[in-house]
Amino acid sequence: MLVTSVAEPWTPAPFPDDAAQLVDSLKRRLISRMDAGGAVRVACRSRVLESALALRLVERVGREAAWGTRLRSYLEQQHPRLDGLEHVLAEAALGDTGFGPGAAQEWVSLAPAFTAARKRALVEMLAVVLDDHHVPVWDERAFDGAGLHSWALVQMSAVKAILVTAAGSPQRVTDEDVRRLMDTQRAPHVWEGNVLIHLSVLHALARLPGTEALVAEGLHKLRAHQRPDGGLPFVSDTDTWCTATCGAALASAGADPRVQHRLAAHLARRQLPAGGWSYTDLACQSDVDDTSVAVQFLHVLDAERYAGSVQRGMRSLYAVRGDDGGFPTYVAGAPSEASMTAAALGALTLCGQQHAPAVRQGLAFLAGQQHEDGSFPPDWSNSRLHTVFRVLLAARRSARPAPAVRRMVERSADLVRSQQNSDGGWGQQAGDSSDVISTAYGLIALCTQPGANPEPALAAADFLTTAQRAHGGAPPRPDSIGPRPFIFTVPALAEIFTLLALGHLRHRLAPVSAVPPARRSSPAVDGE
Repeated sequence: MLVTSVAEPWTPAPFPDDAAQLVDSLKRRLISRMDAGGAVRVACRSRVLESALALRLVERVGREAAWGTRLRSYLEQQHPRLDGLEHVLAEAALGDTGFGPGAAQEWVSLAPAFTAARKRALVEMLAVVLDDHHVPVWDERAFDGAGLHSWALVQMSAVKAILVTAAGSPQRVTDEDVRRLMDTQRAPHVWEGNVLIHLSVLHALARLPGTEALVAEGLHKLRAHQRPDGGLPFVSDTDTWCTATCGAALASAGADPRVQHRLAAHLARRQLPAGGWSYTDLACQSDVDDTSVAVQFLHVLDAERYAGSVQRGMRSLYAVRGDDGGFPTYVAGAPSEASMTAAALGALTLCGQQHAPAVRQGLAFLAGQQHEDGSFPPDWSNSRLHTVFRVLLAARRSARPAPAVRRMVERSADLVRSQQNSDGGWGQQAGDSSDVISTAYGLIALCTQPGANPEPALAAADFLTTAQRAHGGAPPRPDSIGPRPFIFTVPALAEIFTLLALGHLRHRLAPVSAVPPARRSSPAVDGE
């Protein structure tokens, strides 16, 4: 994600004054979000899915009546502006209608194909929880734990317990299922910071005998995460992710190196024993996304000072790399994904020529994943440009790319150029109105294109500065997804990616020597 020398500067085009003012404002704002230890702390906002599940759980176990009233109030306030699956969830939780699984089929189709059986089972679980009259059906492949990471294994056991007990077959809940569910309740906080999985586990346990005290304690833990509007979020926070991406953005904007080192020191402390990073302080499940960005930021900031953390992070990435040259999100043996592969290659292309064979194989994997229109399969963002900008960054840093990789780059670049809206921005999907985060992705992608006309990039910067003036503190359209393809909101990400994109633009509009990086002996940072 960091700014690297992928193209010659667009001289003598000046960096716009409005954009410069926005950069200064965003730097101050993001630095103000840092705590004394160097972490960027940003709470996730409430979401209908978790709030609906919590309301039904409170009603089922007959506890926390006052809390249930606040959950109901949140859903009632959200209901008029909801559509799609969220509308179905809210109506079912409020008791207005039953839950028709047919309404969720479009949602299932948006998830990666390899998750289809588990997604359909999750929808059936939601139907059972929210509609007492629903008779569940499922595909047994949804209960296959092969290649699943720790969160998916727990979620699988919870979904299984709910579905088979609703179908009158409680004997299918095994001792291993129960052990896995109960182990998540031993922590003094919500397990792994994942509110959705915690709720799924409590719904499963509430259907099993002898678990009343455990469920009551689990409800008590949940209350710590109720937001002022009465709802519950998907996860407690994404503080490690925000810290890593904020570091990349501040580096791209030439922030005070002392500030960057505070962020880096926190990341070094949060590195897990095996070398990877997770999304929050509360979690132990590492992922390629967080690890890739943390490695990039630390290496570019000071390759010598953080050499140990970078080397361990690289080992963590290689440990999950697939035989196809791609990288999964979480664990070895899981299907490789385009976005994660591009993220990992972003780190590999920065960290030395010894990684060139892995980069070549990874780029070949990406070329095979690309769609005809230049986009890639669904990832953890609702914006089609999320994977595209990562791919372009990684590919542009690769020496002598193969013909298939060159075609991939050309198609991705064509997609970005052709889909820019008349206001200078991009929407999440083709035909969507422009939004801040997608436009930041699009601007980064434009900045990778050598010899390109700077006017489209300047138009994108103008959209970002205009949007900031027009909306002020209003929340931009979110794009983060979890579980796929449910969207959740992390307010700081719009600020982070806007700053990152403007940092990329600044490096293209001026010689690198005019932009003081944290450490001139290393290339500047690309942000993700």
